[in-house]
Amino acid sequence: MLKALKSGATSYYPVFMFTVSSLIMLSLFRLGYFILFDERILAATDLPNYFLLGIRADIIQVGYFTLIPLLLFPLLNSSRFHHTWVRFSLLWFAFCFSVMLFMEVSTPAFLLQYDSRPNRLFFEYLLYPKEVIGTLWQGFRGWLLIGGITLTITIYSLTIVTKHLSHHLRARTPHHGVAWLLWPFIVVITLFGIRSTLAHRPANPAFFAVTSDAMVNSLLINSSYSVAYAAYNLKHEAKANRVYGDLSDEKVIQIITSEPHLQHAQFPLKDYPTVHFQPATSQREQPLNIVIILEESLGATFVESLGGIAATPNLEQLKQHGWWFENLYATGIRSVRGIEAVVSGFLPSRARSTVKLSNSQRYFYTIADTLKREGYHTEFIYGGEAHFDNMAAFFSGNGFSTIIDQDDFENPLFVGSWGVSDQDLFKKLHERLNAAEQRHEPTFTLAFSSSNHEPFEFPDGEIGPLEQPQHTVNNAVKYADHALGEFFSQAMQSNYWQNTLFLVVADHDTRVYGDELIPLSKFHIPGVILGADISPHKITAVASQIDLAPTLLSLAGVSAYLPTLGQDLSRSDIAPANRAMMQFGDNFGWLEGKDFTVLTTDKETHEFVYDRAKKRQLPSNKPLSPKRIERIQAHAMASSVLYEKRVYYVPKAMP
Repeated sequence: MLKALKSGATSYYPVFMFTVSSLIMLSLFRLGYFILFDERILAATDLPNYFLLGIRADIIQVGYFTLIPLLLFPLLNSSRFHHTWVRFSLLWFAFCFSVMLFMEVSTPAFLLQYDSRPNRLFFEYLLYPKEVIGTLWQGFRGWLLIGGITLTITIYSLTIVTKHLSHHLRARTPHHGVAWLLWPFIVVITLFGIRSTLAHRPANPAFFAVTSDAMVNSLLINSSYSVAYAAYNLKHEAKANRVYGDLSDEKVIQIITSEPHLQHAQFPLKDYPTVHFQPATSQREQPLNIVIILEESLGATFVESLGGIAATPNLEQLKQHGWWFENLYATGIRSVRGIEAVVSGFLPSRARSTVKLSNSQRYFYTIADTLKREGYHTEFIYGGEAHFDNMAAFFSGNGFSTIIDQDDFENPLFVGSWGVSDQDLFKKLHERLNAAEQRHEPTFTLAFSSSNHEPFEFPDGEIGPLEQPQHTVNNAVKYADHALGEFFSQAMQSNYWQNTLFLVVADHDTRVYGDELIPLSKFHIPGVILGADISPHKITAVASQIDLAPTLLSLAGVSAYLPTLGQDLSRSDIAPANRAMMQFGDNFGWLEGKDFTVLTTDKETHEFVYDRAKKRQLPSNKPLSPKRIERIQAHAMASSVLYEKRVYYVPKAMP
């Protein structure tokens, strides 16, 4: 039996050898990077984590390379085709090993230049070989020579080894029946290695974003994986929103920066055309801490005063203490859209959220980046896995110093499919704010809830259910509201209350559906700003999630350069913009007062009148002027223009 097993495994020797040699090679390079950046790596993580997570990431890439010959194996598992299998697998694995080696040899120079492993820039710059070769020769001549010599020696050695192994394996007679029995087990193990986790989503680069140092996070994966993932993301970065009009980039910028609420702003940077200085309306000796509580799927559907069911009594109470938004609208229907709009103030798009896209993983604006430059400690707290939806990678690369997720909660009250309960989340938030207050350290925190997420799990006995069975969206919302109320009861009695500005806002409503081009009522969300010296106030004008970041900064007393296009709603000298925008599939919506315009990808324009009381859209006979159409098209196209040009950022060298 042992002899037959050994004979059957003969066919898989190329797979085993490739896997082991690749993991050793990638680990040795990772050791080299540690020697180069040891202080920075040790400041961000410990050595066992650095290497073990690295091996885990390497297994993913190696698994992808081995999967192709493994899936072809059943077609070649016979005496007749055995020699073909041996030759093909050895040549394939020699090629894959060379690719990985080439990428690793190329990495040190890229790291020194861009503070990251090779990514999208790596293959973008292949379009400019003259400039790239000149740069490498002038600035990284040593690395270029070492890399070239190493690659040449390795390819020559692989040629000799492949020839020797081919001759050796072809001389052996494998047991094809046992090889058949081994095949499904090897394939399953390979697939598990590629997935790397039993969580809701397979591992991705964000899964390995475990530190606040984006460069160290990039070292945890390998360069082949980094470049392959960036290439994969290209399909989501097509000129998604340019389909709505034929305006030039210059015209788009000219229109969006000419909005009435930006009429007094100056835009001093040609290369960053939306960057302008926003003076704070609240003059404070010491700017306030800022806390954003992003509530999962808590739309107006559940808020009685906004026309929903009575599932959020605590949120209704909070509006008595601060600024309450009666007509606030989300930009999209996914959490990453809410993050993108609330934290970055970015306009909606048909493309995937900038939280996930490769060009926005570094040097993309967030409110955290502004506040970090002002001396704030910036952190993200989430009860689930922070790598989900690429959040950890996006945040760590764009201004967040600390990321706290499920693994950082000790003895949580409750753990469900999506992480610890909202009560655990708010307990952690309360602890962190207390600690920062004792250190007299200005703090910005983004706390993202997760209990109101299907399958709607939460601790028993905490609420009186609205309905049976217990695990429904209405009960989950009531629990989320209960946890929120508990937190603010504590917060209002805490020392940090008078120094802290809070925003409670939904990322989006729950499941969005409807037969309209855009089901506008499902984009309606609650929002309230409270804390410190904020007095009760109702904002009845139409507002968008993109207006929240500039308003928060102004109320907190932070004057700064911003690239955002939202309105500072705290300014009393400028009339409210009274507009909101949203993306639903391929349709872009623009709500201004009661007038609702929808753009479709065929460049058609649809006009409605929105009846808020009845939540109905009625056809409008009001003709659209060419100027209004152009204005809406410009805002629809702006996200693609700003993202593609990589200009939605405030450069460091500002006055």
